[in-house]
Amino acid sequence: MLDLLRGAGPAGLGRAELAARTGLTPQAVSKITARLGADGLIAEAGRAASTGGKPRTLLRLVPQARHAAGVHVDRDELRAVRVDLAGRVVGECRGPLDFGAGPEAVVEAVVRAVARVADPVGLPLLGVGVVAPGPLDHRAGTMGRVTGFPSWKGFPLRGVLQGRLGLPVLLDKDTNAGAAAAAGAWLRATWPEVEGDAGGAGDAGLVADAGGGAGGVPDAYGYAGGGPRTCVYLHVGTGLGAGLWLGGGVYRGARSAAGEFGHQVLLMDGPPCRCGARGCVEVLCLGAVARGDLPEAARILGEAAANLVALLDVDRVLLGGRVVEAAPDVFVAGVGAVLAARALDPARPVVALAGAGVAEGAAELALGPVFGRAE
Repeated sequence: MLDLLRGAGPAGLGRAELAARTGLTPQAVSKITARLGADGLIAEAGRAASTGGKPRTLLRLVPQARHAAGVHVDRDELRAVRVDLAGRVVGECRGPLDFGAGPEAVVEAVVRAVARVADPVGLPLLGVGVVAPGPLDHRAGTMGRVTGFPSWKGFPLRGVLQGRLGLPVLLDKDTNAGAAAAAGAWLRATWPEVEGDAGGAGDAGLVADAGGGAGGVPDAYGYAGGGPRTCVYLHVGTGLGAGLWLGGGVYRGARSAAGEFGHQVLLMDGPPCRCGARGCVEVLCLGAVARGDLPEAARILGEAAANLVALLDVDRVLLGGRVVEAAPDVFVAGVGAVLAARALDPARPVVALAGAGVAEGAAELALGPVFGRAE
């Protein structure tokens, strides 16, 4: 029910509509909404236009009622945000990080960052989403053998942080958070920007070209108010990976290993990659970036993306990460051109900027249980 109200935005929904969409009885909806109202999570949004009878009372989510934090642990930088229930950023900090300094140093940095973005006089955080380079075990909360940083293998990062923070902690790959951020940006666009926020509807780049919304009217690509159903998020930063949003949620695979996009081989006997293979898309793409040849980097990324699109038949390819953010037009055009050239179907996927950061996606994952999504 909270998820439906979040998607409806400030306009809200009536109890009868909530009953119809959830399959609950009107009596059950009345009891649940009364409890949510007593907890401060929902409030009245006015009345709907009369259709001949008594105007319906509309209910809306109260975004400021609860907050969650998201932390992006990158190889050389840490960024943390605090978001409200609509996913809007209301606090942010960032700074340099040496991932190679080891788990203990990174744990201290995360704890300090969460303390900085937390509201010292407000409600406690619901939880913290922490995302880091993979591979890692999402279910166990332990790190894998991160490429280039073998000392991290087996470190129980989630458990250690839960003990230090005293809060629920979710651990996931940075690319999965990028996919979640894209879905969050879609929903966040239904909420107006709040004065004084560090971010808001203006950063929802995912929906910049969309005509749909919470009202359920499909946009040009078939999406209705629930947001994207299938997309891939490609992250180009200090590494290269993919997050998969399939069937309305993040797809991680049986062993949390899905999305190791950067280590597909594009060039047999090509240059050695730090993963141990040769000719991986990561070493080829980042090599072009290092040479200053961004159009070539975009072309290489596009070739790898075309392979993924052919396998998964997704609706959108979303691009993010600091390399993309430094030259967004080059990467959107370059990847789009390759997908157009290799398309087997005229209805090829849309290429767009993700429009929201990985830290926002980490916070979105932490909000999942509030909205009935078991992450």
